[in-house]
Amino acid sequence: MEEEADVPDRVYLDHAATTPVLTEARAAMTEAFVRWANPSSPHAEGRSARAALEDARARIKTALGWGHALIFTSGASEAAGLALGRSHRVARAISAVEHDSIRRAAPDAAIIPVNDVGLIDPDALPADALIAIQSVNSETGAIQPLDRIAGAVRDKGACWLADCAQSAGKIALPDADMIIVSAHKLGGPPGIGALLVRDLGLLRPDGGQEQGYRGGTENLPAALGFAAALEARRSRAHLEGLRAMLDAGVRAAGGSVVAEGSPHLAEIGSYHLPGVAAAAQLIELDMAGIAISAGSACSSGTLRPTAVLKAMGWDDTAAGQVIRVSMAPETSEADVARFIEAWTALARRRRAA
Repeated sequence: MEEEADVPDRVYLDHAATTPVLTEARAAMTEAFVRWANPSSPHAEGRSARAALEDARARIKTALGWGHALIFTSGASEAAGLALGRSHRVARAISAVEHDSIRRAAPDAAIIPVNDVGLIDPDALPADALIAIQSVNSETGAIQPLDRIAGAVRDKGACWLADCAQSAGKIALPDADMIIVSAHKLGGPPGIGALLVRDLGLLRPDGGQEQGYRGGTENLPAALGFAAALEARRSRAHLEGLRAMLDAGVRAAGGSVVAEGSPHLAEIGSYHLPGVAAAAQLIELDMAGIAISAGSACSSGTLRPTAVLKAMGWDDTAAGQVIRVSMAPETSEADVARFIEAWTALARRRRAA
């Protein structure tokens, strides 16, 4: 019988979409499944579950350096809908590079433009509005001028909703009024996130659990997994070196770094290979055992040019040739080298065709 060809271990470089659940988070969830009672029940079993839930809430706040309210949600998208749908502020504005979940939650919001590397001008923010501006872009890794935004928001009497799904647990939270976080971006389980709120008076309650701001039985195992993941985060000190290696390899192969020159999160890089559609790159790299994406997870399935790149001035053709590579603390130099080797070979084949 003919032996199958050796297939190398796969390299996963799509951590911005979701990252593997950490061992510590899985263990915490497994232990939590024995606490089967409803945290809202008044009996001893319910009180025990409630105590565990509140302990998880406190641990998450401590790990994030947040001293105010935390409302558990099913994820970042629900947190966005809660903040934008129940704010007392009537006027709303969002940056042109926000995640699709923000756009869906505020379809009539005014759009704050960005420059060619995806950054806003804090001096251009509107007054007296609820303003949604992300900390880190999920497609390019560009970091907004967070300190300047905080100052401008205060000066203009506005309220800042910061989407920190990609940055929480990696860099310090910004000085925002409401903050979106998501467990599965940092080694926790999917299906849970939170809205951090400086003052619950910013929102209209509608009854139910979570201090009256969200209905539904709380997901205790996921909350404990979320807390454990934050506490178990690995060092990311080596990622700047890996990112420099990745960027250099892309340039050497004839590609370019999207939003180059902007401050960036080391974990997320966006790359353009002229003349090669993103779909073709994804397929060839997947066949080579490497997982990447094109755009954010909520839009990449369509493989349409993203609103983020178009807001930065990219035309449809060039935007359709951009891929995203995203790392985690577990990413190794060998992983990055595998990608560079495969992407360089892909570029050479396409140029020779």
